[in-house]
Amino acid sequence: MAKRTPGTHHVTPNSNGGWDVRRGGSDRSSGHFDTKREAIDRGREISRNAKTEFKIHNRDGRISQSDSHGNDPRNIKG
Repeated sequence: MAKRTPGTHHVTPNSNGGWDVRRGGSDRSSGHFDTKREAIDRGREISRNAKTEFKIHNRDGRISQSDSHGNDPRNIKG
C-alpha cells in the first residue's frame, strides 16, 4: 500500500472489501464505505474541513487523483 503522510487524507481500498477514508499516517479509518464514490464524497468533505491534500487511490494502491484543499505544497505565483 502507498505511504500516507500527515497533512493528507486518502481514499484507499479495504482488503475486506469496500473503501476507507484515512488521515495520512493513521492506522485507523475515518470511515468505511461500500462504494468508492461514497468514500470520495465523504473524504473530500473531510479534507476540505481539515484543509489537507486529498489523494484518491485505485484498487492497486496507486494514486489516481489528487486535490489540494488549503495545504498545497507547490509554491506557484499567479
